[in-house]
Amino acid sequence: MLGGSEIEAQRVAAALRKRGHQVTVLCAGGDPMPPVTRWVDPLGTPVRIFGGRWPERWRPHAFALGVVWTLLTRQYQLVYFLMQGLHLAAGLPVARFLKKPVLMKISGSSIITMMGQSWLGRLELRWLRQWAKRVMILNSGMAEEAYAAGFAPEHLFWMPNPVDVEQFAPGDPDQRRLFRRETAIPEDAPVVLYVGRLAPEKELLSLLGALALVVRQIPDARLILVGDGPERARLEARSQELGITGSVHFAGRCPPESVQGWLKASDVFALVSSNEGFSCSLLEAMSTGLPSVVSDIPANTQLIQDGVHGLIAALRDEQAIARALLRLLADAPLRHAIGNAARERVIDNYSIDKVVDLYESLFTEAIER
Repeated sequence: MLGGSEIEAQRVAAALRKRGHQVTVLCAGGDPMPPVTRWVDPLGTPVRIFGGRWPERWRPHAFALGVVWTLLTRQYQLVYFLMQGLHLAAGLPVARFLKKPVLMKISGSSIITMMGQSWLGRLELRWLRQWAKRVMILNSGMAEEAYAAGFAPEHLFWMPNPVDVEQFAPGDPDQRRLFRRETAIPEDAPVVLYVGRLAPEKELLSLLGALALVVRQIPDARLILVGDGPERARLEARSQELGITGSVHFAGRCPPESVQGWLKASDVFALVSSNEGFSCSLLEAMSTGLPSVVSDIPANTQLIQDGVHGLIAALRDEQAIARALLRLLADAPLRHAIGNAARERVIDNYSIDKVVDLYESLFTEAIER
């Protein structure tokens, strides 16, 4: 399963190509990338993969060398960096030397603060302040981090992640029944869904604690965790401690079409993270017409107005999360109304066409300047 930044890059690159732009993506090798050096992704974008055959510790160096070589030998108008790392430190001075305009998108909350804690990160931040035409951010919390790191407000540009509103559309009852039958989920069971990495910042222990409270009142409620990660063993152990193993299903990594199936077969989406940038999984759930229960962090509250597009619960507050889940699971008309409002908000603001319009205007501005 790709992360949000990779999904966002894939969607934007494909949409730009459809509009006539030439796009090449450079990335480091290793899982989940295929073991090749040249690849065309499922949406048709050419990808150069560096260091896939190198030992893992040396892959960042191979990627950095690949970025430098590409910048020196290819024809292009603009350089767009999506993530920080050794490749950014190597690529920025090369792009500057070649007088190519540079844009950077910070892919998540706390990254700017983290960069400021190492000499390499501080060097990258200084060069970005000096040389990047714009630095893209995802939420107001990231803007505050950027101000603290010395960026001026006019240097920043809010750039949301996009979602394909046709691909992630509400399902019908037949699709719901079929997918539940195929995955052995009872047809009438209330289902809460999470999609993403099983990582500490996702705060899934609090979601399990909330579910334990929910099943006291709705015994047949289910929680589906789609994705994998370092927290899986701990989450499985906690489910057993809480006595809810029969109510929690670990679906593991799933292909995109299976994720769409889970969204259409579920009743409520949950994202109770402590750290997000601009969640692609939350956007996809909203686009599918699912009401959500989310934590009260800037990345979520910029998407969800409490009681309109979803319900907001205090971070790590199992009681508050459980109350929000119970409210939605017990009220089908409320779920329907909130799900419809969530989809309308995504269509109006975060469809691929609307977000790529922003990219085109920003790219044009950077090239002309």
